[in-house]
Amino acid sequence: MAESTGPAEPPCGRLVAPMTPRAVDEHHRTATPLELFFDLVFVVAVAQASSGLHHAVADRDVADGVIGFAMAFFGLWWAWMNFTWFASAYDCDDVPYRLAVFVQMTGALIFAAGVPALAEGDLGVGVAGYVVMRLAAVAQWLRAAASDPPRRATGRRYALGIGLVQLGWIGLAFAPAAFVMPGFLTFLVVELLIPAWAERVAPTTWHPHHIAERFGLMTIIVLGESILAATVAIQSALRAGGAPADVGPVIVGGLLIVFSLWWLYFDRPVHDLLTTLRRAFVWGYGHYFVFASAAAVGAGLAIAVDQATGHADIGSRGAGLAVAIPVAVYLICLWVLHTRPRGERIRYLGPLTALLVLLAPLTEHAIPLTGLLLAALLAVQLAAGRRARPAAV
Repeated sequence: MAESTGPAEPPCGRLVAPMTPRAVDEHHRTATPLELFFDLVFVVAVAQASSGLHHAVADRDVADGVIGFAMAFFGLWWAWMNFTWFASAYDCDDVPYRLAVFVQMTGALIFAAGVPALAEGDLGVGVAGYVVMRLAAVAQWLRAAASDPPRRATGRRYALGIGLVQLGWIGLAFAPAAFVMPGFLTFLVVELLIPAWAERVAPTTWHPHHIAERFGLMTIIVLGESILAATVAIQSALRAGGAPADVGPVIVGGLLIVFSLWWLYFDRPVHDLLTTLRRAFVWGYGHYFVFASAAAVGAGLAIAVDQATGHADIGSRGAGLAVAIPVAVYLICLWVLHTRPRGERIRYLGPLTALLVLLAPLTEHAIPLTGLLLAALLAVQLAAGRRARPAAV
């Protein structure tokens, strides 16, 4: 990573401050209150995306539901990740910076309002919110370019790339339906390539501890959304006359699943894995699937509640798969991003557990069994870590 000559800490709340890069070795670099506030706004949009997936799959409209969810979640994740990476390097916390972040938050709320329509192919409101978020990012990058001469070309590349691709998104909102999916995939690839193109000139000074903490916080948020989605579904089922015994196995299994997913992610610090820009790109991009699968678990648990109480068209096996598939994706992602790079002896236990989870819907108790499989994986992982600790000292 590039070294920084910038200040160790931002001049908190000043009227106007130079947007010089933060130090990569800054001590006690934690998420700021503004970053936490920014995350809360995204809770609304994540809830909208998860709710759309829940109702689509419960009504057996699986393909459209998954595609709409994937498209909506890309917009949320990409805007959030770009803000997080920028803030890790250039958070000066002055008035213009805060106002620009408020604009991005406003865009996120507009995007959230358009999420239900995205599943039906109407991109208008969603694209409007996304463009608001991204154009605010353009202004931030132009300001960073003016304040950081060694990385001026990097900032300008970010601003140019982001600005141009927004024109493409705006055009796609007015394009015929036949062009929506090809256009979406094209602009998605372009968006993903912009950071690699920009950082090639002079890497920005992102902070590994800060990045790891921010991604951990977003993981907590999407897992919290899973608990919320399941809770709302249980309340609705009970109000509609469902018996507590009908949803008991889903409640117990669901708690085991969510608690285990949290513990598996936070089993150990991960900032030590972010040693190069290439590794950081793989780790950051891979978190699209971590976040999306964690949010989809909540939709799956809500579907399982609907099925158990007779309020869904989907069968018990389909409801089990609605939970098992995102859980398996989550486990594979953690294996690729966290476990495999460490070269541990039990590193293949995650994929094996993922396979067993996918087989769980073949039984009559898919949700509790999935929870037990995750709890067993966690227990073995903790035991192996305890045995390995003395040898590492």
